[in-house]
Amino acid sequence: QVQPVESGGGLVQAGGSLRLSCAASGSSISANFMAWYRQAPGKQRELVASITSRGTTNYADSVKGRFTISRDNAKNTVYLQMNSLKTEDTAVYYCKSVRNGFDYWGQGTQVTVSS
Repeated sequence: QVQPVESGGGLVQAGGSLRLSCAASGSSISANFMAWYRQAPGKQRELVASITSRGTTNYADSVKGRFTISRDNAKNTVYLQMNSLKTEDTAVYYCKSVRNGFDYWGQGTQVTVSS
């Protein structure tokens, strides 16, 4: 069983950057599909970015060119580098690990972008 733990959230001004980390414990994530989701107040959770075990990435249109997802299997960690942040990026960001049809979610980390 995988337990993802997010970190790196915080308060940043518009135009700034943050790097989120998702450190997984319990088992290796090297074969897992990994993704970042976010949920803003009053909105549904949405997919932000994903990365396969082979490193293929996918991004929501709203973050393309600004966010980068990456993984370090040796550290059992996935990252989300967020640049040129906008106020509309404010949300709780969640990490999800998928293996053998099971989803494992972290507890989330708050990202607040001020104008």
